[in-house]
Amino acid sequence: MPRCAIVVVIVLALGAAGFASAQSADELIGGGTYTAPTNAIDEPVLARLAELDVLPAETCSDSVFVRRVYLDLTGTLPTAEEARSFIEDASPHKRSALIDELLERDAFADYLALKWCDLMRVKSEFPINMWPNAVQAFHYWVRDSIRRDKPYDEFAREMLTANGSNFRQPEVNFYRGLQSRTPGAIAGIAAQTFMGVRTDQWPEQERENLAAFFTAIKYKPTREWKEEIVYTDLFDSSPEAVAARATSSVLPDGTYVAFGPGDDPREVFADWLIQDDNEWFAKNVVNRTWYWLFGIGIIHEPDDIRPDNSPTNPELLALLEDALVDSDYDVRHLYRLILNSATYQRSSIPNTDTEAAEANFAHYPVRRLDAEVLIDAINDVTGATEVYSSKIPEPWTFIPQDKATIQLADGSITSPFLTLFGRPNRNTGLESERDNVPTAAQKLYLLNSSEFVDKVAASQEYDLAGLSRSERKQIKTLTEEKVADIYLKVLSRFPTEDELATVSAFATAEELEAPAALAELTWALMNCPEFLYRH
Repeated sequence: MPRCAIVVVIVLALGAAGFASAQSADELIGGGTYTAPTNAIDEPVLARLAELDVLPAETCSDSVFVRRVYLDLTGTLPTAEEARSFIEDASPHKRSALIDELLERDAFADYLALKWCDLMRVKSEFPINMWPNAVQAFHYWVRDSIRRDKPYDEFAREMLTANGSNFRQPEVNFYRGLQSRTPGAIAGIAAQTFMGVRTDQWPEQERENLAAFFTAIKYKPTREWKEEIVYTDLFDSSPEAVAARATSSVLPDGTYVAFGPGDDPREVFADWLIQDDNEWFAKNVVNRTWYWLFGIGIIHEPDDIRPDNSPTNPELLALLEDALVDSDYDVRHLYRLILNSATYQRSSIPNTDTEAAEANFAHYPVRRLDAEVLIDAINDVTGATEVYSSKIPEPWTFIPQDKATIQLADGSITSPFLTLFGRPNRNTGLESERDNVPTAAQKLYLLNSSEFVDKVAASQEYDLAGLSRSERKQIKTLTEEKVADIYLKVLSRFPTEDELATVSAFATAEELEAPAALAELTWALMNCPEFLYRH
């Protein structure tokens, strides 16, 4: 990449560096308008902000919203055509309509399955060792459950009570994505996943009580390579099993449970867990969903629910719990409620610059794109592909180059980019395993990596691939329309007048033909925070 492109980076970065300077206020926050509460979510949020004397941000612009909701729901950027169509649409209900449409796309199931597979450690290699066939089966089951809008209580219960082959009953792999198969370790994973608690902080007796519900789980191999049967031995008469059932059958809320011969303790636990009035079950999933959309939980961290880690807004959390339960655990209903709120649709530019403003959702929190989302965005913009493989599982595993990264089933399938940009290892299932903190090495990769530069340089050939010779000649002249196309593709918005003037002046000064100038522009925009961050 020619050194002169640095000029473009510097000039354009002035505008992207806080998502403010070079863009008009109208483009950034929708004309400085303030949206009153649009649904029940906004009332407890605004009440809490009033208590703190924090002024909420204005409503985000259409261009900000379309990019935000695509990324948050599908993990993908809108195409230039989709962004243009939404921005130019004058319908007053277009935001709600777009939310409904995106919730039905396959990409929503892909992206939410990625998040759940992070939590459930879906990984073929050490230290989880789920193995490739089981990984593919489990990922398909998770994704299909989301695609078919399976109620969340059924989703959880089917995993907790599953028996059978890890190839033919994929949900039993919940009991195989573990570093240890002791009853205590299994109980800890079940509590972390479905209750949002870390049992290592519990008193020893309470940990033993919970472990008793998982003492009957057994594993046995078959003659098929890497196949394993997960089952429960309900008539185990060993002294250890009898003692566990007799002395430690107490649920986390203190309720005593007596097991008889043939009773599956897991079913007792699962039936207790998914009761509408359970204090952990709905709270955990609505708090995680909020965290996935805002980057901050109402209880934070989202997998560390405990009495001394209070929610920032108890009324909001209770409202979301009730909404999920009343909808019969319809996860899409929960997403629809949050996304249609004024709280979600606020600008990322705060009106009150305090920690309390972000922690209480006065504005949309700015945060870097996840590694999988970022590489897919880069490839979508440039038309490039990525090579993923893992040579350790038997047989070696290779992924088609046209497969989106958010569709990868196996946490062991990786690339240097994903490692560099903080993709989780899927060893613990904790949200904190994902590292989205920017590093100098990441910045240098985007500025100087030959791999990244080659993708950008080839992007204009990708754009011109469908044009005839005469049409290619015409494109040699840099037009405002072509510059706008690049902005829509990379940033999901139109360029400002100042930006158009900067690009034109740069191309003229360097005597660049359109393809070269647009490649420079693409590289510059993709190095801006406006591209690299959710905002």
